[in-house]
Amino acid sequence: MANVNVKRVKSSDIELKDRLVGVQRVTKVTKGGRAFRFTAIVVVGNEKGVVGYGLGKAKEVTDAITKAIEDAKKNLVKVCIVNGSVPHPQEGKFGGSLVFLKPASHGTGVIAGGAMRAVLESVGITDVLAKSKGSSNPHNVVKATMAALMQLRDAHSVAQQRGISMDKVFNG
Repeated sequence: MANVNVKRVKSSDIELKDRLVGVQRVTKVTKGGRAFRFTAIVVVGNEKGVVGYGLGKAKEVTDAITKAIEDAKKNLVKVCIVNGSVPHPQEGKFGGSLVFLKPASHGTGVIAGGAMRAVLESVGITDVLAKSKGSSNPHNVVKATMAALMQLRDAHSVAQQRGISMDKVFNG
């Protein structure tokens, strides 16, 4: 599905908060023994509709996290949020992970687990019902959640794309 409404954002003028989703130790076995490296996945956002994720790999954990944060700042996107929740139910898929996001009334909170929670809180969503199906691999769950968020559209953008008034969006 083509994401025609995805807006890339520059990180220079935004104050971003980073959340570490996961760190894995990777082992390469050679004839000289085992070589350990680390991979880190990080989500950054301003909690006002801008979010990005990044992957970093290095021989030290701190270096991997730093690389992941820099990578995440290069991949920022603007997400549509309506009253602290998503505007409509949406599914997102990446690899073996399938995520489902559903709007929730004010005061519900973020009903999501693990990697999904980090992405949703970083983007600034305060009330949402979410379900992760399939693979629980944090990399794929983060990418599936981002895919779902990038497909969200509000009524104003729908009206603008169709070239009609707001009344016709809701009344057909």
